[in-house]
Amino acid sequence: MSSYLLAIDQGTTSTRAILFNVQGQLLAMAQQTIEQSFPQDGWVEHNPEEIWQTVLAVCRDVLQKANIQACDLVGIGITNQRETTLVWDRNTGKTLYPAIVWQDRRTADYCSSLKDQGHEKLVSERTGLLIDPYFCATKLRWILDHVPDAQQRAKKGELCFGTIDSFLLWRLTGGQVHCTDASNAARTLLFNISEQKWDKELLALFDIPEALLPEVKDCAADFGYTEPDILGQAVPILAMAGDQQAALVGQACFEPGMVKSTYGTGCFMIKNTGSTMVHSQNRLLTTVGYRLNGQTTYAIEGSIFVAGATIQWLRDGINLIEHAEETEQLARQTQDTAGVYLVPAFTGLGAPYWDPKARGAIFGLTRDTGIKEIVTAGLQSVCYQTCDLVRAMQEDSMAPLRALRVDGGMVMNNWLMQFLADILNVPVERPTIYETTALGVAWLAGLQAGLYQNLEDIGKLWHLQSRFEPKMQTLQREQLYHGWLDAVGRVRSSS
Repeated sequence: MSSYLLAIDQGTTSTRAILFNVQGQLLAMAQQTIEQSFPQDGWVEHNPEEIWQTVLAVCRDVLQKANIQACDLVGIGITNQRETTLVWDRNTGKTLYPAIVWQDRRTADYCSSLKDQGHEKLVSERTGLLIDPYFCATKLRWILDHVPDAQQRAKKGELCFGTIDSFLLWRLTGGQVHCTDASNAARTLLFNISEQKWDKELLALFDIPEALLPEVKDCAADFGYTEPDILGQAVPILAMAGDQQAALVGQACFEPGMVKSTYGTGCFMIKNTGSTMVHSQNRLLTTVGYRLNGQTTYAIEGSIFVAGATIQWLRDGINLIEHAEETEQLARQTQDTAGVYLVPAFTGLGAPYWDPKARGAIFGLTRDTGIKEIVTAGLQSVCYQTCDLVRAMQEDSMAPLRALRVDGGMVMNNWLMQFLADILNVPVERPTIYETTALGVAWLAGLQAGLYQNLEDIGKLWHLQSRFEPKMQTLQREQLYHGWLDAVGRVRSSS
């Protein structure tokens, strides 16, 4: 009897395939890195064909590692970097332009003009989002404006738009299925999250032909079958979810008020708000947490553009370290950064600032400053940005955070997790399975397959590994955070 779930986790810096059993245990993983290109200041692109080839490679590799066949799979779940935007030919499947990555800021001026014209209120009311280059609509508009004949071809129905999930689904099914799920659709600036459908008024605002758009399904649904020659036989695709919403499921944050924070290339904090759409007064996002059986669970989200990418920059950009693992030991050697702050606004600032023109900086350098102080400041910047989000969420709901569930590659750093608990003054909970993004979409696929009866069944499979309790004194915490706010104020474009 089939008893394995395959998760395809297509991220910003790598593509992974992870195999789980029904109990949610990780059995095997395959991973390949992908290249980012930066054609101009603030531009970030991926090669779609490279993404596709890495997906094929890791899926085949993970089955080989586990010594199982495609017939042993219950189904596949796809989770993806959100907001990254592609357009491809409906007949050939060939993309018209490189994938414009969520970090890309090329449409900042266009977004500013839309806000100046007074459109942000409408957009926010319908989508729960802000007008920002982060989201898909302005990226899509840019492609239609800059690729010859693209707008005309889109109106004729010759082209498809999609986020990475939709593009991979199209390729995996041999061009048979053009769909997305509600969590990814909710990140486009084109989807009405209260009515759960593409919004005609927003399509008109951005001049997006509706013929471009994918069908929107629940996060757990029948999305078709893979082409038989891809894995050896056809396998059902049973779930899709944007990476952060998948992590919300993987952390079993099923009750309103529960919060998870994922530390990957960026950092994304999501709070489950149940059936209620909470509209932030502090520039956080209202979004779809997940949609199951036609019922939408909403969430409030704060997005940090640069988290793990800070460590990547310290390693690859300025060569202060050779391996990311070195950061924990360097931080432990640093008793005090002596007022050094690193603000990693390499592609602008996300929530709650939403300043696409801000740029990164290091403050407080003295003759005594060395590698370990700068590296430690880089780690601390992730925690300070998380604190920005927590304080904004608490101001919105007035409900104190009881605990923060964390996941992603960075959470293996115990020093970082302790500093996070200290600066937040909140317990930090790390699960036994760090790969909660992949786990969440695997669980959703299992739910669709009938392996689990409901979310309560899934919640019983979540297990705590470590809990970090805050130890820092209040005065020290407030002094450190005040220094961070001062540093952020210096890099903001409006200051």
